[in-house]
Amino acid sequence: MDTSMASGNPFFDDLQNKGEAIDHPQNEDIMDCESLTIPSQAAVKPNGTVSSSVRELLECPVCCNSMYPPILQCLNGHTLCSGCKPKVDNRCPTCRHELGNIRCLALEKLAASLELPCKYQSFGCNGIYPYYSKPKHEYQCSYRPYGCPYAGSECTVIGDIPHLVAHLKDDHKVDMHNGCTFNHRYVKSNPHEVENATWMLTVFSCFGQYFCLHFEAFHIGLAPVYIAFLRFMGDNNEAKNYSYSLEVGGNGRKLIWQGVPRSIRDSHRKVRDSFDGLIIQRNMALFFSGGDRKELKLRVTGRIWKEQ
Repeated sequence: MDTSMASGNPFFDDLQNKGEAIDHPQNEDIMDCESLTIPSQAAVKPNGTVSSSVRELLECPVCCNSMYPPILQCLNGHTLCSGCKPKVDNRCPTCRHELGNIRCLALEKLAASLELPCKYQSFGCNGIYPYYSKPKHEYQCSYRPYGCPYAGSECTVIGDIPHLVAHLKDDHKVDMHNGCTFNHRYVKSNPHEVENATWMLTVFSCFGQYFCLHFEAFHIGLAPVYIAFLRFMGDNNEAKNYSYSLEVGGNGRKLIWQGVPRSIRDSHRKVRDSFDGLIIQRNMALFFSGGDRKELKLRVTGRIWKEQ
């Protein structure tokens, strides 16, 4: 924080004038966010406003994120968050003086008196929350945007479900289907060359919701396998209302999987690495494919239903 920002603010003028009298705190004085006295509930309070100048005072000049205890300051009163202290080699990013371990307790107390809107306000959240309770709310806010569920690339697009459905269709050219049953055929001319390859994502619309069917080749240890699983385009608490089954087979044999779709809040990799789906060993998949077992020809069928 530049000293010019504090000009005209009695709190910071006084802080700067008395900066040399501030003692370095002992280790027992260092506290985290939970040790402050803050409201116990993040109650929604309409019409709460905080001026932009106050928000700027609580913004770290290094990472530009909101600061939380311990908020540090140099002898001249410039502040920064504790997480950025190692990044600046223990020197104030504004005046380059050594930082030490001086706490800006007054700014921490000021923050405790504030109430701010959720950062997902533009997505529909109208709540106003105490400064120190806001991060916890935002971590689980039902309005927070979803990440793109497409696993074939490191896509960084975020948004609500209608936006992501349009994005999958228009940008990733994903197959879109209506209905709660499916019958898909996966073909690969030389499956032995497939290494950690995501092959296909298909989106199904049923019960007024959207579901993503993934099919992928990867390894469990050294063993090459295929996995198919379903993800729900919504939150986990809604996903639990649905179930699905997958079936694959050939030559008189079949494998069947039944499960609950995971929310797209859980990454594709997290679901895959937890083996939460229909897993088919490569040798078994080639046996199902028939012929000379040099070409993969798998037919995966399944259905989605809503639990009563």
